[in-house]
Amino acid sequence: MNKLFTAAMGLALTATALSATAQKKYTEGTATYEASVNGQTVEAKVFFKGDSSATTMQQGPANIKVIGFKEDYMAVLVDVPVANMKKAAIATPGELEEALSKLPNFTFTPGTETKQIAGFNCKKVVAKDAKSGNTFDAWVTTDISAPASAYSNLYAKIGGFPVQFTISQMGRNVTNTLKTISDAKVPAGTFAIPAGFDKMTLTELSAMSGGGR
Repeated sequence: MNKLFTAAMGLALTATALSATAQKKYTEGTATYEASVNGQTVEAKVFFKGDSSATTMQQGPANIKVIGFKEDYMAVLVDVPVANMKKAAIATPGELEEALSKLPNFTFTPGTETKQIAGFNCKKVVAKDAKSGNTFDAWVTTDISAPASAYSNLYAKIGGFPVQFTISQMGRNVTNTLKTISDAKVPAGTFAIPAGFDKMTLTELSAMSGGGR
């Protein structure tokens, strides 16, 4: 559960970014990513519209969704049908502030290397976290743009849409690679918590999974 939560959070925090020079602009749609953490790979879908985003993925019997709105709201939904368990952890103001304080503070150094990822022309950028000193290679494209996610300020100054990027979240490195993106309409109710979910805090959900945030 901890690995999955880490991957979900990593995607929710940095799934999309703004680019004023992109050739194709997405205002609503779905982006599919491959998230890799500690040798484990999962597929995640990020639904976006305006200031709202929702990241969904599945690990074993568990369906995970992370809902975000600007920097004001975040909820983690865990649905395990075989165990008849539905939990919705809604971040308290204090938990949200704590999560924001732990985010990296990146500076970016453009490189000269180029390659294609998922059919997009990408350029290498080195991201350095001023807090930890860690550096990560990121690949960005100006072929497309999409609405900002709740935490896109992490990559807002990278100079394009991040197609492949790595962040350190909860002590683990999460590498995210864009596979596809479409402008299909987001299904109704995507950004809401369905009926039947037991609501709790992020701290309480973390305690159930046997680890801290």
